[in-house]
Amino acid sequence: MIRLLLAEDQALVRGALAALLSLEGDLEVVGMAADGEEALAQVKALRPDILVTDIEMPRLSGLDLAERLGAEVPGVRVVIVTTFGRAGYLRRALEVGARGYLLKDAPAADLADAIRRVHAGGRAVDPTLAAEAWGDRNPLTDRERQVLREAETGATTAQIAAALNLSEGTVRNYLSEAIGKLEAGNRVEAARQAREKGWL
Repeated sequence: MIRLLLAEDQALVRGALAALLSLEGDLEVVGMAADGEEALAQVKALRPDILVTDIEMPRLSGLDLAERLGAEVPGVRVVIVTTFGRAGYLRRALEVGARGYLLKDAPAADLADAIRRVHAGGRAVDPTLAAEAWGDRNPLTDRERQVLREAETGATTAQIAAALNLSEGTVRNYLSEAIGKLEAGNRVEAARQAREKGWL
């Protein structure tokens, strides 16, 4: 029996996934979480074989969650199921150790098969995205991504500096570097471009 934990902030989707996967004779849903922090705590407590998670969730994203699990609970494999069909997200997911990446509009049977493949030690990646994933490389550093994520919310330089524990001058430098790399007109445009490519 393959033990699963589902992390999805939309209750309806979470319930539907649980119901569909429970129909499979070799899959058992042992826990469900509505946000990333809750998922991390449940993984540590329940030790499932596979975490099936969305990317965009409150408190801790699916990508951050996958990265934390790699460091804190390395035996648990991660399958990401998302609406974000962007090659940049897939690349980041693979970089942080996710073993599977599927879109939410895939048939339930495909997800079940992907879980089995990942459990057996393989990878399961949406084939269309896999072909695109090796196009544009993400030119941004981790810090530039963090600063742009804060800028995306409309935060001022001072607010970004306080949130990330940096000096205002350092934040301005990171913003300037990111804007230059993306050839954007300003921080808002840079954040929008990076988000569209799946780099944030």
